[in-house]
Amino acid sequence: MAIARKQTQAPILLSILFILLFLLQFGYSLAAAEKENSTNPSVSWSMGRDKNDLRKGSESTESLEEDGDEFTGGFSTLDSMLQWAIGHSDPAKLKEKADYTEKLSPEEILSKQSEIKELMEKLKMPSDAELMKIAIADLNNSSSSTQERLHALNELLVLVEPIDNALDMDKLGGLEAVIKELEDIESEIRTASAWVLGKASQNNAVVQDQVLGYGALTRLMKMVHSSYTEEAVKAFYAISALIRNNERGQDLFYLEGGDVLLQDMLTNSSIDIRLQKKVVFLVADLADYQATRSANDKNNNHMFSLLSDRVFLKSVVDLSVKRDLDLQEKVLMAVRSLLHLAPTKARDLKEFCGLDQVLERMRVQLEDLASDEDVGDFARDLETLWREVQSLFHQKLDQATRSPQ
Repeated sequence: MAIARKQTQAPILLSILFILLFLLQFGYSLAAAEKENSTNPSVSWSMGRDKNDLRKGSESTESLEEDGDEFTGGFSTLDSMLQWAIGHSDPAKLKEKADYTEKLSPEEILSKQSEIKELMEKLKMPSDAELMKIAIADLNNSSSSTQERLHALNELLVLVEPIDNALDMDKLGGLEAVIKELEDIESEIRTASAWVLGKASQNNAVVQDQVLGYGALTRLMKMVHSSYTEEAVKAFYAISALIRNNERGQDLFYLEGGDVLLQDMLTNSSIDIRLQKKVVFLVADLADYQATRSANDKNNNHMFSLLSDRVFLKSVVDLSVKRDLDLQEKVLMAVRSLLHLAPTKARDLKEFCGLDQVLERMRVQLEDLASDEDVGDFARDLETLWREVQSLFHQKLDQATRSPQ
């Protein structure tokens, strides 16, 4: 597979690093390398990024054209190659090589430049599109083992991070192939498939609509009830990615019973706390989206009605009783966003949800934690958010007093 081939190329890349550093330092034009094919995410997968790291990776928006006459090798620019190689180099050896290159004559430098071109030719890697085709073919191959399909999904997980690659998925038949895997008997396969769909859909309206068009939302919502926690977490991640800032997605989510799903996840004590954090975070995001809509859009809007329902509001507020600062932060963020919605009634928050009592309890807790050396900094940051929520809440209460609801 492509990953195994890339792992053998690390020593070669390190060996040419020092020559490249010198050539760039003295202004030798290697600008053609900047036109190479887009960053090959599989390299980062095989060279030090574990699955947990992938959750923190930023989404690239670059798409560089493939050119067979230019430098390739899985890096979108010489700078990206240098950054990777420097991070994997011994500082003492790096200095030794740098000192050596400073003594090279112009003729020797030109000779080294030719050597680099030859090495880079040997390092040529398949383009992202080619790697995606290979992974999709493995998914569609009925003879592929579970491990082969899981490997293909892991490859796609990294490959779809750049927006242009995600846009190519449907053209290559990748979305249908991945959605099919949501029905697999192996939880690990279903989990990885949901993760890929979420990653591809994130902040990408075109892919959101494509995945929704294939009807994947229904299956993902069923997977949230899985007894396998990781499957449920990744399924909800995919759901959130599909409906975020997407009116059609939110409408479909509601029609599929999304209101009931959210309510259950907020109030069910057996739900994993990671899931509840994701739910509360999504609530804040949904409220922010609804707050930007015009008055006409809000009329007869199911999601808007759900978010301002006092029973739903209480479900969010009640999660603050859990002594988990991260969850409490997300609850405060959600309440802050909900307070910006006009229909949210301050009196409901006070009399039905007991928000004033909740905020007072949190104030005392945060004061106690402020001196804790382990969580003190976070507690103080959280106190800033708490003050903002308290201020908004009292402003809304004052408005309600002047204009009875």
